Order: sequence, then structure tokens, then C-alpha cells
Amino acid sequence: MKRFSPVSLCVVLSILSAPVWAQTVVPLKGQSSQQTQTDMTECQNIANSQSASTTSSSSGGRAKGAAAGAAAGAVASGVRSNQHEEFDDRAGSELKQEVRQDQAKQTAAAGMVVGGSRQRQDRREEEKTSAANTTTAYNSCLQGKGYQINP
Repeated sequence: MKRFSPVSLCVVLSILSAPVWAQTVVPLKGQSSQQTQTDMTECQNIANSQSASTTSSSSGGRAKGAAAGAAAGAVASGVRSNQHEEFDDRAGSELKQEVRQDQAKQTAAAGMVVGGSRQRQDRREEEKTSAANTTTAYNSCLQGKGYQINP
């Protein structure tokens, strides 16, 4: 069995972990490599700070879904109760209340699942938008400092 040296393993891992969206920055105003590196760092910091300030973390999706589900369950239970008045006449008020609560619990659980799913979808969409905004801000900053960005 062939073994890799730690150095070759580190080289392979660093190549594989390099960002896919790597760009080439070309100085158009004769900037030195040190100035280019400084400008790239500054623009990255600016882009990251703008992205952090515009990101809104959505939370409470499960709780909102559960609340909506519980309300829907209560309404549905009331509608069913009105449809089956002969049962309601024979059933005691405690049994009616228990049936309504069970219905509300079931739909609250379903609402919680749906709310959590929507929250995850929204979060993924926000992450995509945030990444695109960060890249745009970074590129705009560098272009403003006199660089050409090649993909």
C-alpha cells in the first residue's frame, strides 16, 4: 500500500479546498504586488462588513408554523363539530374540548414541520443572495481602486 507524505497530503488538500470562484486581479494603474494585496484585503473587509450588516437572520419559523397550525386545527375542529351536531349533542363538553385540543395539536405539529422547512428554504436563499452581494461589493471595490477582475 502506497502512503502519502504529510507534505504531499497538505498540498493536495490545499488545492482541493481552494475556492472555485477564484479570480485574477490585474492592476491597471501600475500598483505594486504589496499594494494589490493591501487593496484586496481592504475590499474583502468592506464586502464582508456590508454583507454582515444586510443579512437578516430569519427565526421562529417552527413557532410561527405551529401557531398557524394550531389556529387552523381549532377552526377545522369547530367546522367538523358544526357538521356533526348530533354527536355534539350527545358528547359532553369535556370530550368536545379534548377532541378540539387533539386536532389543534396535530395541525400544530404539521405547521411546525412546514414552518421549519420554509425557514430553511429562506435561509438558503438569503445565503445565496448574501454571497452574490459580497462578490459584487468586492469586485466593485477593486474596480474602483483601478483593477480589472478576470474570472
